[in-house]
Amino acid sequence: MHNDSSGSSFFSSIPTQTDFAVLSNASVYTPLPDDWWVGTSDIIGSTEAIANGRYKTVNMVAAAVISAQVNAHDGASFPFIFGGDGAGFAVPDAWKEDAGQALAAVKLWAGEEFDMGLRIGMVRVSDVRAAGFEVMVARFQVSDGVDYSMFSGGGLTWAEAQMKAGASQVPEAPAGTKPDLTGLSCRWSHLPSRYGTILSVIILPCTGTSIAVFSDFASRVLSLARDLMGEGHPVEENGPGVRWPPIGAALEAHARRGSGTLRAARRKALLESFVAWALIKTGLVIGGFDARRYRCIVGNNADFRKFEDGLKMTLDCDPATEKRLRSLLAEGSEAGIIRFGIHAQSEAMMTCIVPSVLADNHVHFVDGASGGYTKAAQAIKGPVKL
Repeated sequence: MHNDSSGSSFFSSIPTQTDFAVLSNASVYTPLPDDWWVGTSDIIGSTEAIANGRYKTVNMVAAAVISAQVNAHDGASFPFIFGGDGAGFAVPDAWKEDAGQALAAVKLWAGEEFDMGLRIGMVRVSDVRAAGFEVMVARFQVSDGVDYSMFSGGGLTWAEAQMKAGASQVPEAPAGTKPDLTGLSCRWSHLPSRYGTILSVIILPCTGTSIAVFSDFASRVLSLARDLMGEGHPVEENGPGVRWPPIGAALEAHARRGSGTLRAARRKALLESFVAWALIKTGLVIGGFDARRYRCIVGNNADFRKFEDGLKMTLDCDPATEKRLRSLLAEGSEAGIIRFGIHAQSEAMMTCIVPSVLADNHVHFVDGASGGYTKAAQAIKGPVKL
Protein backbone atom coordinates (compact mmCIF):
# COMPACT_ATOMS: atom_id res chain seq x y z
CA MET A 1 0.00 0.00 0.00
CA HIS A 2 1.04 3.58 -0.54
CA ASN A 3 -0.10 6.98 0.56
CA ASP A 4 0.89 9.00 -2.50
CA SER A 5 -1.66 11.68 -3.37
CA SER A 6 0.00 13.38 -6.35
CA GLY A 7 -1.76 11.28 -8.95
CA SER A 8 -5.08 11.52 -7.18
CA SER A 9 -4.81 15.32 -6.96
CA PHE A 10 -4.11 15.55 -10.71
CA PHE A 11 -7.11 13.41 -11.50
CA SER A 12 -9.30 15.27 -9.00
CA SER A 13 -8.41 18.53 -10.75
CA ILE A 14 -10.10 17.34 -13.97
CA PRO A 15 -13.55 18.97 -14.08
CA THR A 16 -16.61 16.73 -13.99
CA GLN A 17 -19.32 16.82 -16.66
CA THR A 18 -23.01 16.29 -15.89
CA ASP A 19 -24.31 16.09 -19.47
CA PHE A 20 -23.30 12.79 -21.09
CA ALA A 21 -23.73 14.20 -24.60
CA VAL A 22 -20.92 16.70 -23.94
CA LEU A 23 -18.50 13.78 -23.62
CA SER A 24 -18.60 13.20 -27.39
CA ASN A 25 -16.59 16.43 -27.69
CA ALA A 26 -12.80 15.99 -27.51
CA SER A 27 -12.35 19.42 -25.90
CA VAL A 28 -13.60 18.15 -22.51
CA TYR A 29 -10.83 15.51 -22.29
CA THR A 30 -7.52 16.05 -20.48
CA PRO A 31 -4.28 14.32 -21.62
CA LEU A 32 -2.67 12.17 -18.95
CA PRO A 33 0.93 12.99 -17.96
CA ASP A 34 3.73 11.21 -19.85
CA ASP A 35 4.92 9.30 -16.79
CA TRP A 36 1.53 7.72 -16.02
CA TRP A 37 0.84 4.06 -16.78
CA VAL A 38 -2.11 2.49 -18.59
CA GLY A 39 -3.24 -0.91 -17.29
CA THR A 40 -5.30 -3.31 -19.38
CA SER A 41 -6.89 -6.73 -18.93
CA ASP A 42 -8.81 -9.19 -21.07
CA ILE A 43 -10.38 -12.56 -20.29
CA ILE A 44 -9.15 -15.41 -22.47
CA GLY A 45 -11.91 -17.65 -23.80
CA SER A 46 -14.80 -15.32 -22.99
CA THR A 47 -16.68 -16.66 -26.04
CA GLU A 48 -16.58 -20.18 -24.62
CA ALA A 49 -17.55 -18.88 -21.18
CA ILE A 50 -20.62 -17.19 -22.68
CA ALA A 51 -21.57 -20.41 -24.48
CA ASN A 52 -21.34 -22.21 -21.15
CA GLY A 53 -23.55 -19.66 -19.39
CA ARG A 54 -20.68 -18.13 -17.39
CA TYR A 55 -20.95 -14.51 -18.48
CA LYS A 56 -21.70 -13.35 -14.93
CA THR A 57 -18.37 -14.88 -13.93
CA VAL A 58 -16.70 -13.06 -16.83
CA ASN A 59 -18.14 -9.74 -15.58
CA MET A 60 -17.07 -10.55 -12.02
CA VAL A 61 -13.45 -11.16 -13.03
CA ALA A 62 -13.38 -7.94 -15.11
CA ALA A 63 -14.78 -5.95 -12.19
CA ALA A 64 -12.26 -7.64 -9.87
CA VAL A 65 -9.47 -5.91 -11.81
CA ILE A 66 -10.95 -2.54 -10.82
CA SER A 67 -11.79 -3.62 -7.27
CA ALA A 68 -8.19 -4.73 -6.66
CA GLN A 69 -6.90 -1.39 -7.93
CA VAL A 70 -9.30 0.59 -5.73
CA ASN A 71 -8.12 -1.31 -2.67
CA ALA A 72 -4.43 -1.22 -3.64
CA HIS A 73 -4.55 2.57 -3.76
CA ASP A 74 -6.42 3.03 -0.47
CA GLY A 75 -9.54 4.34 -2.18
CA ALA A 76 -7.73 7.29 -3.83
CA SER A 77 -9.30 8.49 -7.09
CA PHE A 78 -7.94 7.34 -10.44
CA PRO A 79 -9.46 6.73 -13.90
CA PHE A 80 -10.83 3.26 -14.69
CA ILE A 81 -13.31 1.73 -17.11
CA PHE A 82 -15.24 -1.55 -17.22
CA GLY A 83 -15.55 -3.35 -20.54
CA GLY A 84 -17.53 -6.53 -19.85
CA ASP A 85 -14.77 -9.09 -20.40
CA GLY A 86 -11.93 -6.80 -19.35
CA ALA A 87 -11.13 -3.49 -17.71
CA GLY A 88 -8.71 -0.62 -18.15
CA PHE A 89 -7.24 1.99 -15.82
CA ALA A 90 -4.47 4.57 -15.52
CA VAL A 91 -2.23 5.37 -12.56
CA PRO A 92 0.68 7.73 -11.84
CA ASP A 93 4.25 6.43 -11.85
CA ALA A 94 4.43 6.36 -8.03
CA TRP A 95 1.56 3.85 -7.97
CA LYS A 96 2.95 1.59 -10.70
CA GLU A 97 4.42 -1.15 -8.51
CA ASP A 98 1.27 -1.51 -6.38
CA ALA A 99 -0.89 -1.44 -9.51
CA GLY A 100 1.13 -4.18 -11.20
CA GLN A 101 1.06 -6.40 -8.11
CA ALA A 102 -2.72 -6.00 -7.77
CA LEU A 103 -3.19 -6.78 -11.46
CA ALA A 104 -1.04 -9.92 -11.23
CA ALA A 105 -2.88 -11.04 -8.09
CA VAL A 106 -6.23 -10.90 -9.92
CA LYS A 107 -4.77 -12.94 -12.79
CA LEU A 108 -3.65 -15.63 -10.35
CA TRP A 109 -7.01 -15.54 -8.51
CA ALA A 110 -9.04 -15.82 -11.73
CA GLY A 111 -7.11 -18.93 -12.71
CA GLU A 112 -7.29 -20.57 -9.31
CA GLU A 113 -10.90 -19.75 -8.44
CA PHE A 114 -12.58 -20.01 -11.84
CA ASP A 115 -10.06 -21.70 -14.14
CA MET A 116 -10.27 -18.54 -16.23
CA GLY A 117 -7.27 -17.07 -18.05
CA LEU A 118 -6.66 -13.33 -17.79
CA ARG A 119 -4.31 -11.32 -19.99
CA ILE A 120 -2.83 -8.31 -18.23
CA GLY A 121 -0.52 -5.51 -19.28
CA MET A 122 0.82 -2.10 -18.35
CA VAL A 123 2.39 0.46 -20.66
CA ARG A 124 3.74 3.94 -20.06
CA VAL A 125 1.71 6.84 -21.49
CA SER A 126 4.87 8.22 -23.15
CA ASP A 127 5.16 4.93 -25.08
CA VAL A 128 1.54 5.22 -26.18
CA ARG A 129 2.28 8.69 -27.54
CA ALA A 130 5.47 7.49 -29.22
CA ALA A 131 3.29 4.99 -31.11
CA GLY A 132 1.13 7.86 -32.37
CA PHE A 133 -1.83 7.57 -30.00
CA GLU A 134 -3.17 9.62 -27.11
CA VAL A 135 -4.63 8.85 -23.69
CA MET A 136 -7.11 11.50 -22.65
CA VAL A 137 -9.59 11.29 -19.79
CA ALA A 138 -12.85 13.01 -18.89
CA ARG A 139 -15.08 12.57 -15.83
CA PHE A 140 -18.84 12.05 -15.97
CA GLN A 141 -20.71 12.81 -12.75
CA VAL A 142 -23.63 10.38 -12.48
CA SER A 143 -24.58 11.33 -8.91
CA ASP A 144 -23.34 13.30 -5.92
CA GLY A 145 -21.22 10.34 -4.83
CA VAL A 146 -19.86 8.88 -8.08
CA ASP A 147 -18.22 9.91 -11.33
CA TYR A 148 -16.96 7.59 -14.07
CA SER A 149 -13.95 8.06 -16.30
CA MET A 150 -14.18 8.27 -20.09
CA PHE A 151 -11.18 7.60 -22.34
CA SER A 152 -10.38 9.10 -25.73
CA GLY A 153 -7.44 9.25 -28.15
CA GLY A 154 -7.05 5.60 -29.13
CA GLY A 155 -4.33 4.94 -26.55
CA LEU A 156 -6.29 2.50 -24.42
CA THR A 157 -7.22 0.47 -27.51
CA TRP A 158 -3.57 0.44 -28.60
CA ALA A 159 -2.45 -0.69 -25.13
CA GLU A 160 -4.99 -3.54 -25.25
CA ALA A 161 -3.69 -4.62 -28.65
CA GLN A 162 -0.12 -4.62 -27.31
CA MET A 163 -1.22 -6.75 -24.37
CA LYS A 164 -2.98 -9.26 -26.64
CA ALA A 165 0.15 -9.44 -28.81
CA GLY A 166 2.16 -10.49 -25.75
CA ALA A 167 3.90 -7.20 -24.99
CA SER A 168 3.70 -5.08 -21.84
CA GLN A 169 3.38 -8.11 -19.60
CA VAL A 170 3.29 -7.71 -15.83
CA PRO A 171 5.42 -10.08 -13.68
CA GLU A 172 3.53 -13.10 -12.35
CA ALA A 173 2.28 -12.95 -8.76
CA PRO A 174 3.98 -15.34 -6.32
CA ALA A 175 2.03 -18.50 -5.50
CA GLY A 176 -0.48 -17.95 -2.73
CA THR A 177 -0.99 -14.24 -3.50
CA LYS A 178 -4.58 -13.10 -2.95
CA PRO A 179 -6.00 -9.84 -4.35
CA ASP A 180 -7.87 -7.54 -1.97
CA LEU A 181 -11.39 -7.60 -3.41
CA THR A 182 -13.14 -6.01 -0.45
CA GLY A 183 -16.46 -4.55 -1.59
CA LEU A 184 -16.82 -6.60 -4.78
CA SER A 185 -20.32 -8.07 -5.03
CA CYS A 186 -23.08 -9.14 -7.43
CA ARG A 187 -26.22 -9.49 -5.33
CA TRP A 188 -28.82 -7.78 -7.49
CA SER A 189 -31.21 -9.73 -9.68
CA HIS A 190 -30.91 -9.53 -13.45
CA LEU A 191 -32.64 -6.54 -15.01
CA PRO A 192 -35.33 -7.66 -17.50
CA SER A 193 -36.12 -5.31 -20.36
CA ARG A 194 -39.26 -3.28 -19.68
CA TYR A 195 -39.65 -1.86 -23.19
CA GLY A 196 -38.49 -4.52 -25.65
CA THR A 197 -34.83 -5.52 -25.69
CA ILE A 198 -31.59 -4.92 -23.82
CA LEU A 199 -29.16 -3.78 -26.52
CA SER A 200 -25.39 -3.90 -26.04
CA VAL A 201 -23.98 -1.38 -28.51
CA ILE A 202 -20.35 -0.63 -29.41
CA ILE A 203 -19.55 2.15 -31.89
CA LEU A 204 -15.94 2.78 -32.98
CA PRO A 205 -14.50 5.34 -35.39
CA CYS A 206 -13.10 3.95 -38.64
CA THR A 207 -9.43 4.52 -39.33
CA GLY A 208 -9.19 8.03 -40.75
CA THR A 209 -12.40 9.30 -39.18
CA SER A 210 -11.64 12.66 -37.60
CA ILE A 211 -12.51 13.35 -33.98
CA ALA A 212 -14.99 16.03 -35.10
CA VAL A 213 -16.80 13.70 -37.50
CA PHE A 214 -17.05 10.90 -34.94
CA SER A 215 -18.20 13.39 -32.31
CA ASP A 216 -20.98 14.57 -34.61
CA PHE A 217 -22.09 11.00 -35.30
CA ALA A 218 -22.01 10.05 -31.60
CA SER A 219 -24.17 13.11 -30.88
CA ARG A 220 -26.76 11.83 -33.36
CA VAL A 221 -26.79 8.44 -31.64
CA LEU A 222 -27.16 10.00 -28.19
CA SER A 223 -29.94 12.26 -29.43
CA LEU A 224 -31.81 9.18 -30.60
CA ALA A 225 -31.18 7.37 -27.30
CA ARG A 226 -32.46 10.41 -25.41
CA ASP A 227 -35.94 9.61 -26.73
CA LEU A 228 -35.94 6.31 -24.81
CA MET A 229 -37.55 6.10 -21.37
CA GLY A 230 -34.86 7.18 -18.91
CA GLU A 231 -32.49 7.60 -21.89
CA GLY A 232 -32.41 3.80 -22.10
CA HIS A 233 -31.24 3.22 -18.51
CA PRO A 234 -31.81 -0.50 -17.78
CA VAL A 235 -32.34 0.09 -14.03
CA GLU A 236 -35.76 1.17 -12.79
CA GLU A 237 -36.04 4.53 -11.03
CA ASN A 238 -36.56 2.91 -7.61
CA GLY A 239 -33.57 0.64 -8.15
CA PRO A 240 -32.91 -2.92 -9.31
CA GLY A 241 -34.86 -5.99 -8.33
CA VAL A 242 -33.73 -8.09 -5.42
CA ARG A 243 -34.47 -11.67 -4.47
CA TRP A 244 -33.07 -14.13 -1.98
CA PRO A 245 -30.91 -16.10 -2.28
CA PRO A 246 -29.06 -13.91 -4.80
CA ILE A 247 -27.79 -15.58 -7.97
CA GLY A 248 -24.29 -14.17 -7.41
CA ALA A 249 -23.69 -15.46 -3.87
CA ALA A 250 -21.30 -18.20 -4.97
CA LEU A 251 -19.28 -15.80 -7.13
CA GLU A 252 -19.05 -13.31 -4.28
CA ALA A 253 -17.78 -16.07 -2.02
CA HIS A 254 -14.91 -16.70 -4.43
CA ALA A 255 -14.08 -12.98 -4.39
CA ARG A 256 -14.19 -12.43 -0.66
CA ARG A 257 -13.03 -15.64 1.02
CA GLY A 258 -9.35 -14.64 1.21
CA SER A 259 -7.58 -17.56 2.88
CA GLY A 260 -10.84 -18.89 4.38
CA THR A 261 -13.16 -21.57 3.03
CA LEU A 262 -15.66 -21.08 0.23
CA ARG A 263 -18.44 -22.44 2.42
CA ALA A 264 -17.83 -19.87 5.16
CA ALA A 265 -17.59 -17.02 2.65
CA ARG A 266 -20.82 -18.12 0.96
CA ARG A 267 -22.62 -18.30 4.33
CA LYS A 268 -21.50 -14.75 5.09
CA ALA A 269 -22.61 -13.48 1.66
CA LEU A 270 -26.00 -15.18 2.07
CA LEU A 271 -26.48 -13.75 5.57
CA GLU A 272 -25.55 -10.20 4.54
CA SER A 273 -27.75 -10.37 1.45
CA PHE A 274 -30.66 -11.76 3.50
CA VAL A 275 -30.46 -8.84 5.92
CA ALA A 276 -30.39 -6.36 3.00
CA TRP A 277 -33.31 -8.16 1.30
CA ALA A 278 -35.35 -8.07 4.51
CA LEU A 279 -34.65 -4.38 5.05
CA ILE A 280 -35.69 -3.54 1.48
CA LYS A 281 -38.92 -5.52 1.92
CA THR A 282 -39.80 -4.01 5.31
CA GLY A 283 -38.37 -0.50 4.94
CA LEU A 284 -36.68 -0.76 8.34
CA VAL A 285 -33.53 1.31 8.93
CA ILE A 286 -30.83 -0.32 11.06
CA GLY A 287 -27.53 1.19 12.15
CA GLY A 288 -27.97 4.14 9.80
CA PHE A 289 -28.45 1.84 6.79
CA ASP A 290 -31.58 2.69 4.78
CA ALA A 291 -31.82 -0.20 2.30
CA ARG A 292 -34.57 1.38 0.19
CA ARG A 293 -32.62 4.62 -0.20
CA TYR A 294 -29.49 2.61 -1.05
CA ARG A 295 -31.43 0.68 -3.71
CA CYS A 296 -32.53 3.94 -5.38
CA ILE A 297 -28.98 5.29 -5.38
CA VAL A 298 -27.77 2.08 -7.07
CA GLY A 299 -29.73 3.06 -10.17
CA ASN A 300 -28.36 6.60 -10.13
CA ASN A 301 -24.79 5.31 -9.78
CA ALA A 302 -25.03 2.63 -12.48
CA ASP A 303 -22.60 2.80 -15.40
CA PHE A 304 -24.71 1.93 -18.47
CA ARG A 305 -22.95 4.08 -21.08
CA LYS A 306 -19.38 5.22 -21.62
CA PHE A 307 -16.83 6.59 -24.05
CA GLU A 308 -13.84 4.25 -24.42
CA ASP A 309 -12.08 5.28 -27.66
CA GLY A 310 -15.60 4.99 -29.02
CA LEU A 311 -19.11 4.77 -27.56
CA LYS A 312 -20.49 1.82 -25.55
CA MET A 313 -24.06 1.58 -24.27
CA THR A 314 -26.35 -0.95 -22.60
CA LEU A 315 -29.85 0.27 -23.46
CA ASP A 316 -33.37 -0.82 -22.62
CA CYS A 317 -34.79 -0.17 -26.06
CA ASP A 318 -38.29 -0.27 -27.58
CA PRO A 319 -38.72 -1.85 -31.05
CA ALA A 320 -39.27 1.42 -32.93
CA THR A 321 -36.16 3.08 -31.48
CA GLU A 322 -34.11 -0.07 -32.04
CA LYS A 323 -35.06 0.04 -35.72
CA ARG A 324 -34.04 3.71 -35.98
CA LEU A 325 -30.76 3.04 -34.15
CA ARG A 326 -29.84 0.11 -36.40
CA SER A 327 -30.64 2.22 -39.46
CA LEU A 328 -28.48 5.11 -38.23
CA LEU A 329 -25.55 2.79 -37.45
CA ALA A 330 -25.82 1.13 -40.87
CA GLU A 331 -25.78 4.58 -42.45
CA GLY A 332 -22.62 5.53 -40.54
CA SER A 333 -20.95 2.25 -41.45
CA GLU A 334 -21.77 2.58 -45.15
CA ALA A 335 -20.40 6.13 -45.10
CA GLY A 336 -17.10 4.81 -43.70
CA ILE A 337 -17.44 6.83 -40.49
CA ILE A 338 -17.91 4.05 -37.94
CA ARG A 339 -17.68 0.33 -37.25
CA PHE A 340 -20.28 -1.08 -34.90
CA GLY A 341 -21.56 -4.19 -33.18
CA ILE A 342 -24.93 -4.83 -31.52
CA HIS A 343 -26.03 -7.75 -29.38
CA ALA A 344 -29.68 -8.08 -28.29
CA GLN A 345 -30.79 -9.94 -25.18
CA SER A 346 -33.73 -9.98 -22.77
CA GLU A 347 -31.91 -8.91 -19.59
CA ALA A 348 -29.07 -6.76 -18.26
CA MET A 349 -27.01 -7.45 -15.12
CA MET A 350 -24.85 -5.56 -12.65
CA THR A 351 -21.56 -6.19 -10.89
CA CYS A 352 -20.81 -3.85 -8.00
CA ILE A 353 -18.02 -2.37 -5.91
CA VAL A 354 -19.36 -1.19 -2.56
CA PRO A 355 -16.70 0.23 -0.20
CA SER A 356 -19.41 0.91 2.40
CA VAL A 357 -23.21 0.65 2.35
CA LEU A 358 -23.28 3.79 4.53
CA ALA A 359 -21.63 5.97 1.85
CA ASP A 360 -22.94 6.91 -1.61
CA ASN A 361 -19.73 6.16 -3.54
CA HIS A 362 -20.64 2.61 -4.58
CA VAL A 363 -20.21 1.86 -8.30
CA HIS A 364 -22.28 -0.50 -10.43
CA PHE A 365 -21.18 -1.84 -13.81
CA VAL A 366 -24.02 -2.69 -16.22
CA ASP A 367 -23.72 -5.18 -19.06
CA GLY A 368 -26.06 -7.35 -21.07
CA ALA A 369 -26.78 -10.62 -19.29
CA SER A 370 -26.30 -12.92 -22.29
CA GLY A 371 -22.98 -11.88 -23.77
CA GLY A 372 -23.37 -8.12 -23.69
CA TYR A 373 -20.36 -6.09 -24.75
CA THR A 374 -18.34 -9.22 -25.56
CA LYS A 375 -20.91 -10.41 -28.10
CA ALA A 376 -21.30 -6.89 -29.50
CA ALA A 377 -17.52 -6.65 -29.99
CA GLN A 378 -17.51 -9.96 -31.84
CA ALA A 379 -20.22 -8.64 -34.17
CA ILE A 380 -18.10 -5.67 -35.29
CA LYS A 381 -17.21 -6.00 -38.95
CA GLY A 382 -13.95 -4.97 -40.55
CA PRO A 383 -10.32 -4.87 -39.40
CA VAL A 384 -8.90 -2.61 -36.74
CA LYS A 385 -5.79 -0.73 -37.82
CA LEU A 386 -3.50 0.28 -34.99
